[in-house]
Amino acid sequence: MAQTARRQYSDSTQDLAGGLVVFAAVMLVISGVLDLLRGIMGIAEDEVFLSTPDYTFVWSTTGWGRAHLVLGAVSIAVAAGLFRGALWARVAGVVMASVLLVANFLSLPYYPIWSIVLIGLCALVIWALSVYRRAPV
Repeated sequence: MAQTARRQYSDSTQDLAGGLVVFAAVMLVISGVLDLLRGIMGIAEDEVFLSTPDYTFVWSTTGWGRAHLVLGAVSIAVAAGLFRGALWARVAGVVMASVLLVANFLSLPYYPIWSIVLIGLCALVIWALSVYRRAPV
């Protein structure tokens, strides 16, 4: 029988790993707040959105606004779980960041610069939550 060697992680490695989760939580809060603001703008039918008549994923700005409002609110709730260090929140954080990334990609023609910024933030959240490893017990 082969035995598996257990790795002992140093305190600095654990601090870095814990810092990545806090970083992801903060980035998820920022992404969620920005999505909430985008949702409010879309529901209010603000005129800062571009009109793209030949876009494949045509949806009214009110529809996009509602979707972003819900996604932003859920992201902030998941980030609260990340601050508490819950495992379910890490999994939900990756899922929410992925959904936000896709939603921002699909709404790219309506508000391109904001979408690109949020896509980058969501990618950072996915990375930070994916590289974190819990210390062996």
